[in-house]
Amino acid sequence: MNIEQAKTEEIIAIIKQVHYGEVVITIHDSEIVQVERREKKRFKAQKRLPAQSWR
Repeated sequence: MNIEQAKTEEIIAIIKQVHYGEVVITIHDSEIVQVERREKKRFKAQKRLPAQSWR
C-alpha cells in the first residue's frame, strides 16, 4: 500500500466515524498534511414548566 492510498483509507475511516460534524483536510504544496475530525453532540431541548426558574 502506498502513502496516498493509506491517507485515503484513513480519511474514509474518519468520515465513517463522524455522525454529526465535519472533517477538515489541510493541504500544503498539493499534499495532505493534516486531517481534523470535529464532532458535534446535540441534545434535545427539554420544555420547562412555567413555574421552573434558573435562579
